[in-house]
Amino acid sequence: MTADLRTLYPEIEPYASGHLDVGDGHSVYWERVGTPGAKPAVFLHGGPGGTISPNHRRLFDPSLYDVTLFDQRGCGKSTPHAEIEANTTWHLVADIERLREMAGAEKWLVFGGSWGSTLALAYAEKHPERVTELVLRGIYTLTKAELDWYYQFGVSEMFPDKWERFIAPVPENERHEMMHAYHRRLTSDDRATRLAAAKSWSIWEGETITLLPELSTSGRFEEDEFADAFARIENHFFVNAGWMEDGQLLRDAHRLHGIPGVIVQGRYDMPCPAKYAWQLHKAWPEAEFYLIEGAGHAYSEPGILDRLIRATDKFAGKTE
Repeated sequence: MTADLRTLYPEIEPYASGHLDVGDGHSVYWERVGTPGAKPAVFLHGGPGGTISPNHRRLFDPSLYDVTLFDQRGCGKSTPHAEIEANTTWHLVADIERLREMAGAEKWLVFGGSWGSTLALAYAEKHPERVTELVLRGIYTLTKAELDWYYQFGVSEMFPDKWERFIAPVPENERHEMMHAYHRRLTSDDRATRLAAAKSWSIWEGETITLLPELSTSGRFEEDEFADAFARIENHFFVNAGWMEDGQLLRDAHRLHGIPGVIVQGRYDMPCPAKYAWQLHKAWPEAEFYLIEGAGHAYSEPGILDRLIRATDKFAGKTE
């Protein structure tokens, strides 16, 4: 199985794209790739605050799938850019339903990694009748323990040099609540303050998501426009705990009963510790579980990518 998506399915272009007015002043950019009328699927990008990319299209065999990809509220080509008003987990779940109806799919495969796995679980637990299969990578159940691990104490012990740069913009008397300290800066009326905080927040993530440094995954986190949306929206979601009760996604995993799935998790995933993928596996035993040795968080890492492609091929009925 190739680890280079560009050689696997080169130059997959959308056969349709546009913007969907989802209300509250938001317009969501969407695109559809593959073969019209083939197996329907939806791709949920990470962050929150990330964006779709051409490589995400290549996670599905275009001859077998009809895939909807979209930039979540405030992200990428969706407008208004970096907007956090009327932007919550449940707004996004409703947007997925609007897109499903627009696509004319009664049910579809849901693919999500990192924050995308969080959103996929929230959607599937609310609308299990609309999900044919789930492909999840880098499981994040958005508990307080997971947030503290990444933004307060835990990953800081693994990357002390990068952590020192992350906390540098925050005075010592505010460092006991790093997410809230950043929230104050990311919502500042002063653009310079906001952008400096956004780049610092984003670079921390960009430098800790792969087992080994990889410029292709970390470089974009330094770009002003990307960092502004990524940091503002991600921080907005996290200081509000995703508008969910602590442990809600694992508690309600019984609602996934009967939905086939694949869980792919890097052993050395720093943002999303493997413990939570394991707990999801125990709560949802129908899903196949793959713990990938020698891998971190990013979907592009070879062992993770291999299993994701195998999963989408399998659910489309493709044989090796």
